[in-house]
Amino acid sequence: MTAEFKRKRAESTSSRKLRKLSPAIDTESIPANEVSDTQEEEKGDLDEEEEDDNSEGEEWGGVSHDNGIDHPGQKSTKRTGEEIRAIKDASDLFRSNTFKLQIDALLPNIQPKPKRKPPLERFLFSLHAFLSNLPDVSPKHPLEAARGLLKKGVSIPYPIPLPTEETQWKVAFARPNDITLVGSWANNTAVKGQGKSSFGVDLAVEMPSSIFQEKDYLNGRFFHKKAYYLATIGAAIADPKSGLNVDVSYISTNDDPRLTKLVLEPRADGSETDFSKLHARIYIIPTISSTESPIPLHRLSPVHANLRITPESSSSSVQHVEDSVKTQSPMYNNALLTSFVPKPYLLSVHAIQQAVPAFNHALALIRVWANQRGYGDSGDAGVSVRGFDGKGPWWASLLMYLILGEEPTSAGRKSGVYGRRKPLGKGLSSYQLFRAALDFLAKHDFDNEPMFVKTEGGHRYTPDEYSSSYDLVFVDSSSTVNLLAGVPPGSLKLLGDDARRTLDMLNNSSSSSVDPFPEVFLRDHRALQTRFDVVLSVDLSTAKPRKPDIHSTLDSGSASNAILSSIYSVLNEALGNRVKAIGIMHPTPSTRPLSQAHSSSSHIIHIGLICNPLHAWRQVDHGPNPASDPDPVAIEKFRDFWGEKAELRRFKDGNIVESVVWDVKTVDQKMLIPKRIVKYVLKRHFGLEEEAVRGWQEDFDGILRLPESVSRYYVGPQGAGVAVGFKAALEAFDGVVKAIKALSSDEGNGLPLSIMNISPTSESLRYTSTFSPVPLPDSIASVLPANARYLNPIEFVIEFERSSKWPDDLRAIQKVKLAFLEKIARDLMGAVKGLRASVIVGEVTGPDESGIRDVARLEIVTVEGWAFVGRIWHEREAVLLDRIINDTASILPHVTRNDKSQSPRRGKEYHSAIQARESYTRLYIHAPMHHRAIAKLCHHFPAFAGTVRIAKRWFAAHWLLRGADGTGYVSEEAVELLCAMLFVKEGWEAEVDRERDEDKSESEVDRLLVPGSKERGFTSLIHFLKDWKWDEQGEEIFVPLYGTSTPPNSNQPKAVTASVGTGVWKIRTAMDGEGRIWTMFGPDDIVARRVNAIAKATWNCLKSSETSEMNKKGVVLSMFDHPTNDYDVIVHLNRASLPRYYQNVTLDASQLSPALSSKVRPGFDPATLLCRDLKVQSHSL
Repeated sequence: MTAEFKRKRAESTSSRKLRKLSPAIDTESIPANEVSDTQEEEKGDLDEEEEDDNSEGEEWGGVSHDNGIDHPGQKSTKRTGEEIRAIKDASDLFRSNTFKLQIDALLPNIQPKPKRKPPLERFLFSLHAFLSNLPDVSPKHPLEAARGLLKKGVSIPYPIPLPTEETQWKVAFARPNDITLVGSWANNTAVKGQGKSSFGVDLAVEMPSSIFQEKDYLNGRFFHKKAYYLATIGAAIADPKSGLNVDVSYISTNDDPRLTKLVLEPRADGSETDFSKLHARIYIIPTISSTESPIPLHRLSPVHANLRITPESSSSSVQHVEDSVKTQSPMYNNALLTSFVPKPYLLSVHAIQQAVPAFNHALALIRVWANQRGYGDSGDAGVSVRGFDGKGPWWASLLMYLILGEEPTSAGRKSGVYGRRKPLGKGLSSYQLFRAALDFLAKHDFDNEPMFVKTEGGHRYTPDEYSSSYDLVFVDSSSTVNLLAGVPPGSLKLLGDDARRTLDMLNNSSSSSVDPFPEVFLRDHRALQTRFDVVLSVDLSTAKPRKPDIHSTLDSGSASNAILSSIYSVLNEALGNRVKAIGIMHPTPSTRPLSQAHSSSSHIIHIGLICNPLHAWRQVDHGPNPASDPDPVAIEKFRDFWGEKAELRRFKDGNIVESVVWDVKTVDQKMLIPKRIVKYVLKRHFGLEEEAVRGWQEDFDGILRLPESVSRYYVGPQGAGVAVGFKAALEAFDGVVKAIKALSSDEGNGLPLSIMNISPTSESLRYTSTFSPVPLPDSIASVLPANARYLNPIEFVIEFERSSKWPDDLRAIQKVKLAFLEKIARDLMGAVKGLRASVIVGEVTGPDESGIRDVARLEIVTVEGWAFVGRIWHEREAVLLDRIINDTASILPHVTRNDKSQSPRRGKEYHSAIQARESYTRLYIHAPMHHRAIAKLCHHFPAFAGTVRIAKRWFAAHWLLRGADGTGYVSEEAVELLCAMLFVKEGWEAEVDRERDEDKSESEVDRLLVPGSKERGFTSLIHFLKDWKWDEQGEEIFVPLYGTSTPPNSNQPKAVTASVGTGVWKIRTAMDGEGRIWTMFGPDDIVARRVNAIAKATWNCLKSSETSEMNKKGVVLSMFDHPTNDYDVIVHLNRASLPRYYQNVTLDASQLSPALSSKVRPGFDPATLLCRDLKVQSHSL
């Protein structure tokens, strides 16, 4: 057999058939149902694949080295035009061959499997025959018909206004005129949704015109007849005698009873018509012919009033039409028009498919992208963006709009003339069309520019009719339906924001090692906490509008839809330019039994705000000016909207205007202003109390504040006149700097060398320390509990002028530094009364026996209680250390070593030099530079400092943060770089400089792409950490903290980073090409995996809060509660002996011990000292 195989292989390699292979996709990022489907098919269809290998495989001609020369009997190796184009597209358009292969592999996995379709097709034939033979039902009164079906357990989903006993018209049933497969399934454009959502198979059942009358467009009569028609079909199918063996239920798109459909789901019985393995459900949609209907279409324009209600009528019934109030009903009319469009939409999509070969794949890409971001069915779990339920035609029409162009019009609200958009080429690839759609969504002004897809005969209604009736306008190719009716403008702004993010990711993929494909198409981006700066959970079960509008309720189809529409309008008016987008998120409608007429959806919605950092935290809102604008209507409207918050105030410029003032006392309260506004207007206009509107910002603020049992001493009599906070720390530092520099200017007893610079390196001076810095004066130290008297020292670096007087020996340099520090300490105490200064000798990370390491520090305690620690930087140390490391200390500079085969000796001095060089580079080169860059970030991005503080709190709470004392694993600077990665991009420094000289509006768009609140920044970091595969090639991080992406030559020897530390994280910057400066000593691989595990647990806690009560007490604190079940040994320390116990996340105030002495010891923490000693004694810890 082996010989036969070899002979056949030698005869002709070109005739061999190969199996078609698809590139591998990261199945961890694909929804679980898609992975299970794929695996199931692979296991059950091996035989079919083997047959495909023999019948459908492509020929492979082997590898040829003849450069395309043809030989007799061999297949030509010249590239065809199609192959050349594919290669060019992969290199130029997709930027990488991998990205193109990933897209090609994705498409078959998101579309229905052909081999699963036959059972569905057989069932559809049976259903068609069944529906075609249904018996007619004679006309009946609507209520009589409802009572008849109710006996069968079927309720009729009559929408409001409900029919009454006085109703004069009747409902009936007749056999359908036509039954047509429509929608995405018929056009082969169906894609999988999120979670466990099924494919949708739309079946249009055309109702005969004989059961309708000309006036049926009034007061819901059409919808009542449609509801009865649908209920009759549902009762027939649900009858066990039907033999269809399916479960029948109702579902209402957008919870609108007027858009109710029947849902047929198969029962897994293994029969020929069992299509349960397809994961599809059939939707029966009653429609009506636009050519045969007696209802005149001109009566359904957006400006027509088809809901005639009397002032005395309620939302449940309608009385006399003749005496009714006529108000235009655009939403009602649009809902009625949707019954005319399924078949025209089917034909228009089919036509564009024939003209544009890449249309199907482009539509699949845009829908997958949208589903991953919540613009569609959310499945069994999660929430979706309001307005996009049942908007499948919108995505196809969007591509048609870009391909066919815009219908020329000459009317509009602001732009004046429309129709200037040029159509795209019909020969574009699917990826080009996808990019074009994203570009359009990112740049189009939906609020002011209505859209009309180009048609052959023009549109049925004028653009002014649409513009005056809808907030958003997008009229499809059938010239019938406004596809954006009922979509809040904030949802479109959110869509544009997502499009900008995706384009930014795709555009930067060529300069980054990160693969954009998983982020664009595979990963779930619906998480509220990483999407919005402010997230509020609102319970609408008790909502009662202050000014009920019956007509709005009728026009919207239900009270819940009317309330949601009104909530968006109120929030949009209240927040104004404070936010760039307002998102209303809620679960998609679910099916309900036939016995339930109307849906009972969840009353819980989520409101998400994307803040505008330029205006979000403004404390005063200005209204009309009675002097310059004496319009009593505008003034009354302002006062009516804001209620008791509105007041007439006089400002410094002399203007007296109506205003709303939001008083705050702290920075944390200022960041809560958008949330306070939302809570206030929801209570005023909808009666929602505080407990009905929940958020979680206050809980995050709580973990960053000192406990009340400690902070009360700073606001009490003992703390009178004591300044606290970052500003006070900076002022205290400035005072110390002036005092030290004054010593060098003293000609008599001054310092031998002038001080060139004093650089801060402490987190307390760059706004990123976990707790706001506070001093510890004697007045407070004497009364504070013993385990609440930790004083964090603030570090800085002193740089003297260059001088040849410095010795050329490392040990002598350290002695000179000691002399300098002793001189500064003595002179400072003499110059500043009450100041205490001393020289500390000894390395915080361990003893130094060589004498060449920098172990001397100056400790200063000011009169106000601030503690500072300073070091002296001398640049000559680096040269001397490099000589020891490179073994050139005993060789003259002009002499080279000839014998290079002999390896240098690596003794204690060498290893001490390695450690000293690492410490020198970190403390004196990178630390000041890092401090300046981080401080600049804090000024540019308001949410950055808070993000870092919460992140450090999280790392510290889980025993991971590494402080200046050397204990722990993840350095504070590494945490700051990880957070900076979420904010900075290439060229951000130039953007900051431009803002100083130009209008700030240019950078507003860029700021939308970064977190606008510390809560969003923290959750974005957790989302990154849980998925960060740091151990894979190319997964190191580059943070453009210093602008350029090209790192310069580092002045740190390679031996230092290669020999010191065990850290596995690599966080690169322009000044640290290897990414090891701040991760050299941790985390190692064990701790790094621990970080991944804790981040995943934290993320699961965040996700669970979306579906449960948003701010249930303890949700935030649980994310900072470290689990100890995995440890073999746990050492419990005496809380009374721990000066930092008051910083515990779960502080027990009763354990705060009374003070025994008022002595202040800056930086003293016995717990960290014990941990350090244990590490020194045992390398296993």
